[in-house]
Amino acid sequence: MIRKKIVEQSAADEQAEINLSPLIDCVFILLIFYIVTTVFIDETGVDVNKPEAASSSPLDKQSMLIAITEDNRVFYAGKEIGVSGVGPMVKRQLARESIPVIIQADKKADHGVFSAVYGEAEAAGAEKVNFSTLD
Repeated sequence: MIRKKIVEQSAADEQAEINLSPLIDCVFILLIFYIVTTVFIDETGVDVNKPEAASSSPLDKQSMLIAITEDNRVFYAGKEIGVSGVGPMVKRQLARESIPVIIQADKKADHGVFSAVYGEAEAAGAEKVNFSTLD
């Protein structure tokens, strides 16, 4: 009789448990895959009304985007840097990796500001300076 009680009591103590270790491992693997395959691009932070072009070609996803608004303000990564800030910013980026520079100029922006930004980027050592248009 005593033996029967011990067996019944130990069976009641054992409860079904769900092992979450494999699930957590899968979540971490998916998270690592997402982080490794994601392309991080510094957006300009402002909307620009780009001009249309007769012909265009796709540009590199890894690039430095500089925006010129219709009131001739120059932005990079959401911060206004001005024409004089383009050179140091391009030099800093090119010191880390060699990437092309893309200028997104509003179609109402002055050509003089665009050419000044273009010249600053080239003077800073950018090998490829492109401009963005609508498709």
